[in-house]
Amino acid sequence: MATEKTRYSDEELEEFREIINSKLALARRDYSQMMRSLMNADGNDVDDTSPTYKVLEEGSTTQSKEEMMQLASRQQKFIQGLEAALVRIENKTYGIDRITGELIPKERLRIVPHATLSVASKNARKK
Repeated sequence: MATEKTRYSDEELEEFREIINSKLALARRDYSQMMRSLMNADGNDVDDTSPTYKVLEEGSTTQSKEEMMQLASRQQKFIQGLEAALVRIENKTYGIDRITGELIPKERLRIVPHATLSVASKNARKK
């Protein structure tokens, strides 16, 4: 009788670590770019000196900044999720469904490396 695998091997965890680190580098780069954009760090435009009578343009600019802030917030949450996944790799608890205790399929972890639930658990939780 074969025993069911309860955790990923060190080699498999190392593969996931590489995936997470590459996604983390991209996510941090994107977040940094968003924050620079929000703070006008890269801009050489006239946003801070333009006349205030351009009400419609200001509304559009405000909406764009709000959308960028939401994106930056989501990106920061994504980064935190990836960092938490690295901690789970160190603890050798990575890839274990937090509801069922079973292994999350490798295919899912390769696509969503910060996942803590299998697709079945996630769907069951929604109901």
